Amino acid sequence: MNMKEFIDFCKKCNPISGEDKELHGLLTQCSYEAQRITMELNTAYHSKEEIIDIFSELTGNKVDPSFMCFPPFYTDFGKNITIGKNVFFNTGCSFQDRGGITIGDGSLIGMNVTIATLNHGLPLETRNITYPSPVVIGKNVWIGSNATILPGVKICDNSVVAAGAVVTKDVPENTVVAGVPAKAVKKISNDLK
Repeated sequence: MNMKEFIDFCKKCNPISGEDKELHGLLTQCSYEAQRITMELNTAYHSKEEIIDIFSELTGNKVDPSFMCFPPFYTDFGKNITIGKNVFFNTGCSFQDRGGITIGDGSLIGMNVTIATLNHGLPLETRNITYPSPVVIGKNVWIGSNATILPGVKICDNSVVAAGAVVTKDVPENTVVAGVPAKAVKKISNDLK
């Protein structure tokens, strides 16, 4: 399997066992490339345009010129992140993206937000197998500082995740969630009256 085939394999959310030497070797190569690119991002000053170029290299896709990130930024894979238009990442975000992270237009990701897309098997026999589940963040979502988004979660359009929340379940549109685990605390009205 070549690297392009492996990245496509990962984008289909296939599990990977630590005992599969070929897949684990390709995964390690992707991780080292993500480390190299994020190290470049995080250890020197870059213009907005340079940051967009670095994210385009990291993700393997052209990132829209409206994207903005305040480094540092961390990821363990990089090739399974999709970023919409007018998206902002504040400093210290950490993405585990092998399972896929999609971020819709106009979304704001606060400081030190963690987004995870992998889980391990619970029984000892499967604990070395990682099971990916995508995270989908809709349009105009605001995720507050130090929030954690767990594998398989969908946060629908116009919703807000409060600072420090741990999101374990889908968030309906126009909803504020808070707490550990996060629960709905308010509906958002777009009525300007």
